[in-house]
Amino acid sequence: MRRDGKLPSLASLSMLLNSLVDSKQFGKVLVLFTDIVESGFRPDTAIKEKRIRDAQKLFDEMRRRNLVGSTVTYNTLIDGYCKVGEVDAAFKMRERMKEENVAMNLVTFNSLLSGLCKMKRMEEAREMLKEMEVNGLVPDGFTYSIFFDGLLKSADWNGAMDLYELASGKGIKIDNYTGSILLNGLCREGKVENAEEILKRLTQNGLVPDEVIYNTIVKGYCRKGDINKAITTIEQMESLGLKPNCITFNSLIDKFCEMQKMNEVEEWVKKMAEKGVAPRVETFNILINGYGKLCTFDRCFQILEEMEEIGVKPNVVTFGSLINCLCKDGKILEAEIVLRDMIGRGVLPNAQIYNMIIDGSCAVGKLKDALRFFDEMLRSEIGPTLVTYNALINGLCKKGRLMEAEDLLPQITRSGYSPDVITYNSLISGYANAGNAPKCLELYELMKKLGIKPTVNTFHPLINGCSKEGIELVETLFTEMLQLNLAPDRVVYNTMIHSHAEIGSLQKAYELYHEMVDKGVQTDNMTLHCLILGHLRQGELSEIKDLVDSMKAKGLAPKADTYNILIKGYCDQKDFGGAYVWYREMMENNFLPSVSICKELIAGLKQEGKLKEVLVICSEMNVKGMEDWFSNEELSAVPTM
Repeated sequence: MRRDGKLPSLASLSMLLNSLVDSKQFGKVLVLFTDIVESGFRPDTAIKEKRIRDAQKLFDEMRRRNLVGSTVTYNTLIDGYCKVGEVDAAFKMRERMKEENVAMNLVTFNSLLSGLCKMKRMEEAREMLKEMEVNGLVPDGFTYSIFFDGLLKSADWNGAMDLYELASGKGIKIDNYTGSILLNGLCREGKVENAEEILKRLTQNGLVPDEVIYNTIVKGYCRKGDINKAITTIEQMESLGLKPNCITFNSLIDKFCEMQKMNEVEEWVKKMAEKGVAPRVETFNILINGYGKLCTFDRCFQILEEMEEIGVKPNVVTFGSLINCLCKDGKILEAEIVLRDMIGRGVLPNAQIYNMIIDGSCAVGKLKDALRFFDEMLRSEIGPTLVTYNALINGLCKKGRLMEAEDLLPQITRSGYSPDVITYNSLISGYANAGNAPKCLELYELMKKLGIKPTVNTFHPLINGCSKEGIELVETLFTEMLQLNLAPDRVVYNTMIHSHAEIGSLQKAYELYHEMVDKGVQTDNMTLHCLILGHLRQGELSEIKDLVDSMKAKGLAPKADTYNILIKGYCDQKDFGGAYVWYREMMENNFLPSVSICKELIAGLKQEGKLKEVLVICSEMNVKGMEDWFSNEELSAVPTM
């Protein structure tokens, strides 16, 4: 295959292979393919992923013509199946190897191990390791790197440590690649001290740590939040003559951004420059994301200018971080300006960028803009994702445009996606707000039928929307929620307490309240309001003071809406003196009652002849700048003292 000592390009060889396949010269195909792989070429990922079916058909055709595949041929197919996640198909190929007495080698087992580990089928992987040894094959460093990666991705760091001890005991040489996989996995699990101990032992066994390994340790300490040890590791790295690179500094800068310590961020950016390490686009992306989350957008735009000055081109992540932060802060116009700048610079937005700006537009009620961006997305031939549709459905539901929201369901399916729990939660919420309880239940039953498991967020609007349909239905839904092993949160408990309080079932309301407290669910003012409502419904005014005092003792101070409920409730019970006591406490806490409640209280006090209290209220309202809250006619009806 060589000519003048040179190999043809892989593209040329691929064309030759295709030509031989088309002319059905399968014997030559097999010989050429084997030569290609044995010459050091590896079929590229695209061929393996997109043409594995064609490769299988070709292989089957060759078998029908009694052309026996070689170990290389089988290994290539097995590796291809494992890379696309079809491990069982890979094992079927191995069975064929056995049937045809084709020898399996270390590459065969490593490919199968890799497939099993990627699918987290670790018990089968362990059996495969034993089988290798039975077949007289000695696992190499690469074999162990595959196994380390699988164990650590399965969160079995103890298993990874045991495997390391096994490999060490057998004298297996762990190279930098395998070592970095083990160390990175341990660091990812927060076991940085274990990683350092392993590194120490590896070094004693002859491994020379490089920048990649030290960067792994630095990142591990940063993930753990131990920034001081991360800095110490960098100093240790430098003492060994290794230079920190951009990746090293990025780990620290990213952690300081996460901690919102922007002075330290700037300090380390400066140190980076002093050490002659040029920031890369990833560095700037971290900075823009960090400042963006703090809504320090002037600095974000300044960073963009700095990038331009030193010739670093922003990428889709740069603009995406800025657009995302602007959208979360409700600055949709500014986000669109960044989008236009991005396109103007030749950086094409992807679906994620449009999802951010569509969701942001919906969040601030700018549905027209969201739909405009959606149309732009389609015109640009950027395929909407499920996230896109969910954002639009949520936005339409919030605006009460429920039929339009439902009309998007077939579009989701046509786009190759299936509506998920978020889709249905939005629809249920929309119909709950519209007071259409039957439709909420219909959607709830449909999602269960489709195998979509409801979440706590499903039950928020569902229970609330069905509360007017009777307490039996509410209790049924609550029971179903518990049967799904979903823990009720504050919103659910408050809705349940309110439902029982409203029908006068105060004992049940308190049972739910105590259950809520016992389970560590934080109460809020809404909890207090629901219980107050229950006592008011029962006319139990004497209980309310104790309830409010107990809530105060727990650090839950009444707010303006609480006092308005109390004053209104006491007025409804014709206890205007009690209402006035709550009014006084409200004023002492610097809250103002609503105008309608003030009028109702004054009218009641006048009926009871409590004119002094009436004058006090009128005087206080005037002092608070509410001179126009009462008509002259009403004021003149209040006698002077």
